[in-house]
Amino acid sequence: MADRERSLPAKAYRLATDVACTQTHPLSRLVPFALLVVDAVFCAGIIWRVPYTEIDWKAYMEQVSQFVAGERDYTLIKGGTGPLVYPGFHVYIYTALYWITDKGRNILLAQQLFALLYMATLSLVMACYWKAKVPPYVFPLLILSKRLHSIFMLRCFNDCFAAFFLWLTIYLFQRKLWTAGAIAYSLGLGVKMTLLLDLPAVGIILFFAKGLSGSLKLAALMAQVQYLVAQVFLRKNAKGYFSRAFELSRQFLFKWTVNWRFLGEDYFLSRRFALSLLAMHVALLMKFILDKWLKPAGKPALDVIQSLLQLKSPFTPREERQVAARLTPTYIITTILSANLLGLLCARSLHYQFYAYIAWATPFLLWRAGVHPILQYGLWAMQEWAWNVYPSTRMSSTIVVGVLGTTMRLAYAAEDEPETVAQPPQQPAQQIPPPPPQPAAASVKKD
Repeated sequence: MADRERSLPAKAYRLATDVACTQTHPLSRLVPFALLVVDAVFCAGIIWRVPYTEIDWKAYMEQVSQFVAGERDYTLIKGGTGPLVYPGFHVYIYTALYWITDKGRNILLAQQLFALLYMATLSLVMACYWKAKVPPYVFPLLILSKRLHSIFMLRCFNDCFAAFFLWLTIYLFQRKLWTAGAIAYSLGLGVKMTLLLDLPAVGIILFFAKGLSGSLKLAALMAQVQYLVAQVFLRKNAKGYFSRAFELSRQFLFKWTVNWRFLGEDYFLSRRFALSLLAMHVALLMKFILDKWLKPAGKPALDVIQSLLQLKSPFTPREERQVAARLTPTYIITTILSANLLGLLCARSLHYQFYAYIAWATPFLLWRAGVHPILQYGLWAMQEWAWNVYPSTRMSSTIVVGVLGTTMRLAYAAEDEPETVAQPPQQPAQQIPPPPPQPAAASVKKD
């Protein structure tokens, strides 16, 4: 009996952490479903018990009301928090919400809709984790974030829709639905330009999946989606649309920053700091591209880049099929989330709603790096605490950057999947020819 009791904790630990059990044991399969049910109860309790906090919803509705009234010049659409600074698909989404919620007045209905969006996004996240064979012990971290629930159900930020389309892109790519994934990514980019941070990874994945010609066609398709989304605004003032919807030079206020507050306001606002972050972002991207993301090519990274600069495919048709076969679900989610992490680490200013892109990414990257479960939960807890400090402090901002930096370093050090790295061709065993037959010994006659 004692041996049996001692074995039960060992079996439970193996069931929770062993990847080999994740896809086969029936109890493992119940974990995501059970957590979704628990989180649905959390969402209902939050909407019922926690007061709604007004931040951007009213401004969204004010901006949409001008669009509904016929305004198509982006530079003239404004709200209580300032001008409209998001791409056109954001306008269409919140126009639908404008009509569904009685011109934005039915806040309770809006919260319920965002709870459904939260549950849909969480379902996608869990499906992506499951496809990458993440063990069950990681999954509880996906439902425990106080800040993430707040972003969806108490703030109704547009980042919630951008995060949904980001995870939908990963989900579709993991299932080799490249065209649908490209459209989903472009729609997410049409909500908020934050998804530009993921473009290098998306481009590399599509290049490996479809080859040079096919990936260029998908790039053209994504551009067409952006054009269709923006068409009504481009006809009125194309320059004004792009200057607002994709404004890369926008200056964020120091008082709202979550990440770099510990540096002080003067240095935070300096041009030197902005250029340093840009240089760091480019350097880290090149490091990950050359050392990690181009591994499925099976060729030296510089040879691949040189061929692309000459607008030539570095692969033969047979090699293209082999490279596409190396795009495993784990490679896809790791590459996209790593690109997302690098961009946010090097962002000049993160606001609280940017946690929508971080909260569900960090547990996967820490697990993928092979970090011990205790350290995974510890880093997650530090990150969650820091993002719930309002307003941010030197301590909380230091932890925000520290956890992002630590996760980045661990993600870089993680071993590559054997399936994503081209194996050298096996040389056939050299056949050793048999020795030539020896002539029979001559008989010796005796005299």
